[in-house]
Amino acid sequence: MVPKLTEKERNLQIKKEALISIGLYVAFFLWWYFAGYGLAEASKEYIYIMGLPLWFFLSCVVGYVLFSIAVIVVVKLFFKDFSLDEVADEDKGEEDEG
Repeated sequence: MVPKLTEKERNLQIKKEALISIGLYVAFFLWWYFAGYGLAEASKEYIYIMGLPLWFFLSCVVGYVLFSIAVIVVVKLFFKDFSLDEVADEDKGEEDEG
């Protein structure tokens, strides 16, 4: 059963989930950027892993796997399943008064 939250609780949860999502995206972009550009310019001779240059392997392959796992963990720990349509009883009384 999906829990009913008050309007204030729903808004706080939505803001929290949005900030976490943006934070994960920024972290993924920074990982991709610094692994890709930082390692590519740091060495003139490439190291290859599975036929791919190290900078590409770390930025695109490892980064994708790492942040896919991070998203799964974050969603299980911080995100809540709740109805956007139904409002808890506390708010229904306030809506009738207004």
